[in-house]
Amino acid sequence: MKQSFLTKIGVLALASAFSLTSGAVNAEPRHGIAMYGEPALPPDFVSLPYANADAPRGGKIVTGEVGSFDSLNPHIRKGSVPWQLRFLAYESLMGRSWDEPFTLYGLLAESIETGPNREWVEFTLRPEARFSDGSPVTVEDVMWSYETLGTQGHPRYGGAWKKVESMQQTGDRSVRFTFNVEDREMALIIGMRPILKKSQWQGRDFTESGLDVIPISTAPYVIDDFEAGRFVSLKRNRDYWGNNLPFRRGTGNLDEIRMEFYADGTAMFEAFKAGELNSNREFNAQKWDVQYDFPAIDSGDVVKSIIPHQRPSGITGFVMNTRRDNFKDWRVRDALLHAFNFEFINQTQTGNKQSRITSYFSNSVLGMRGGPATGRVLELLQPFSDQLLPGALDGYALPVSDGSARNRANIRIAADLMAQAGWNVDSDGILKNAAQEPFTFEILLKQGSAEHKAMVDIYVEALERLGINATVATTDAAQYKERTNVYDFDMTYYRRGLTLSPGNEQMLYWGSDGITEPGTRNWMGVNSPAAEAMIDRILNSESRDDFVAATRALDRVLTSGRYVIPIYQWPISRIAHSKNLLYPDRLPIYGDWIGFQPDVWWYQQD
Repeated sequence: MKQSFLTKIGVLALASAFSLTSGAVNAEPRHGIAMYGEPALPPDFVSLPYANADAPRGGKIVTGEVGSFDSLNPHIRKGSVPWQLRFLAYESLMGRSWDEPFTLYGLLAESIETGPNREWVEFTLRPEARFSDGSPVTVEDVMWSYETLGTQGHPRYGGAWKKVESMQQTGDRSVRFTFNVEDREMALIIGMRPILKKSQWQGRDFTESGLDVIPISTAPYVIDDFEAGRFVSLKRNRDYWGNNLPFRRGTGNLDEIRMEFYADGTAMFEAFKAGELNSNREFNAQKWDVQYDFPAIDSGDVVKSIIPHQRPSGITGFVMNTRRDNFKDWRVRDALLHAFNFEFINQTQTGNKQSRITSYFSNSVLGMRGGPATGRVLELLQPFSDQLLPGALDGYALPVSDGSARNRANIRIAADLMAQAGWNVDSDGILKNAAQEPFTFEILLKQGSAEHKAMVDIYVEALERLGINATVATTDAAQYKERTNVYDFDMTYYRRGLTLSPGNEQMLYWGSDGITEPGTRNWMGVNSPAAEAMIDRILNSESRDDFVAATRALDRVLTSGRYVIPIYQWPISRIAHSKNLLYPDRLPIYGDWIGFQPDVWWYQQD
């Protein structure tokens, strides 16, 4: 139920008086906060360790995106928005260092304080913080932003807002949030909300904003120009308030960030070869080796960079919607995993050069280990042993084919699993249940996803050998978002990036609220008390070892749930770019992630 603004913040005068006397002994203003231990950087740090504090300013980066957009507000559920705007065009009270698992340093806030058990957190704004129109950032703007985003914004903000018991102004430039749950991560999460200008939205419906309103923010970049569905251009704000801030030193070096939109990946790649784009991420290893041989590469005007990282693989592949009756039985999902001939597809698509995701947190210290669960992981999972699927406790690995097109052994296993679930092939070669209903489903794809379509075409042929009729539906970006928001699909392409600091967002990804609540990232419809218990342990672990064990246990629950048919992982990033676009030699542990390109890149004239 939505609480009124005054109920949520309390009576400010009383709250302020109380806050000045309550808990003051335990509070100490700090320049940063870490999820575990202390921030790596001291209060007088010069710049983030992976930023070049002496980088020149100027030039531009032009990148491509497949798809379209019809909104410039990334904070609401409606509309399709260029994903970069959420990170490039807005700032929060605290900023994240991508060279630490989860540490924040003051950005709009000059300091942060917490209660002894992080039951509350208080931020003090920098007096120099300004919006792009030159007006100061006030506590009123902060409180309005949190209330509005928490009650009217995208679901990603709602979960944290429900954990806020009260929001109180405690001084001219300070605001305190008190929590109604034990959740050590909330002190960090609450510091990462975008701050908007309250007066811009007075008299407007925040939930309906689209292309007619360009939100005013405090970020180094402002939206300068755009054409619906074609391009968005952000220009560096030369009067940006934080130019001399240590956290910003060596970042925001480019004068312009431009995003061009294309109907499909082929058109985008041709635009890059023609020089319309000057940076391009490549996800196909074979294409990287074979097709990057155009004149600009030969002349050295375009260079190919490999960026390694230590972050989790996340999950990428084709998700099965367990809200649909066909996918409720884990044996059916297991059968469909066996029918997906990854080894043959990988050979066909990439020349067998791309490794496969093995679990949600693979490629990192947080990934589940092979074989039976042991030690603390076993202790955490044991209470749920009667609910867990085969493999969670005794060990699980993805099916592996012999690489041949027929995939006979795995198709036989798939047929057996389907029979155990009550599906058998009739005399006409059609897989049916006891009610003589055929097993059919639709695979939903977004327009422009040619690579995914090629994989699905191979998969559909394999399913025919099982007696399954799978159809493929392709829709535009707007319809695709509308359908996936309300989980109106059987199977579709799915991608969820994960970090070295999983926390509250995991409940949005895998929490049971997503079974019915629209707009969450729980597309598969996970409904697992074990998963939620592991997330709770992640949030409330007081030691690094306990946190790692809880994440590995969660990884076992999700992977053995057989919700997604995983495809490629990218333990490195491949970026082809203009020789004039440079980045620091010192790479963050997250590699090419949010906060790397274009944040710490710069343009060097010949």
